[in-house]
Amino acid sequence: MIKTIVVILAATMFLVAAAEVSAQDVLMNSAETINQGNFKLAVFPTVLFGKNGGDSVWGVAGRAGYGLTPRFDIEAKAGIFKGLNYFGVDAEYWLVQGRNANVSVGLGAHMTKYQAGADSSGIDTSLLFSTSPVKQLELYGGLKLAFDSFKNSDQNFTYAHLVPGLEYRLGPDLDLLAEFGLALNENSRSYASVGLALYLR
Repeated sequence: MIKTIVVILAATMFLVAAAEVSAQDVLMNSAETINQGNFKLAVFPTVLFGKNGGDSVWGVAGRAGYGLTPRFDIEAKAGIFKGLNYFGVDAEYWLVQGRNANVSVGLGAHMTKYQAGADSSGIDTSLLFSTSPVKQLELYGGLKLAFDSFKNSDQNFTYAHLVPGLEYRLGPDLDLLAEFGLALNENSRSYASVGLALYLR
């Protein structure tokens, strides 16, 4: 009971903090969903690579989630970067459970607050494939799409990334993750992210 309260408070503080600073989204998970009844807390230092002569930007992204069923989880997400605030929620369904191959689909929504410009909101979708070549290692690849529109404007944008990554089990409840998001269109920025995910039962 105490552990549950601590996790809920930590997730709440995480979202409040993100709403006051700045942000960006990452996938940072394989196609397997969170085990039913388990909580997940994860933090990932992330770099957004510069484009068109611009500078790269360092920040942090994170997730807090819960496994609702053996195939379905929900996660709050946020990213903290200079100049914008990003926060939202995703739901993931484990579509194909295979011995050496897994597939999941995700759907979510987010809001972005910019310090110098109009705020935006959007819908997120993802398709993930993962495989486990050795016991403690999962390799994954995903397609991540976001469909954004700016407040009080007719401007709409699509952000698209191809995302290869890996998840390595350090212990029974701790994973190391790393991924690279390759921008697929002019609106998107490539990124790299690495960090830890802690699972609480």
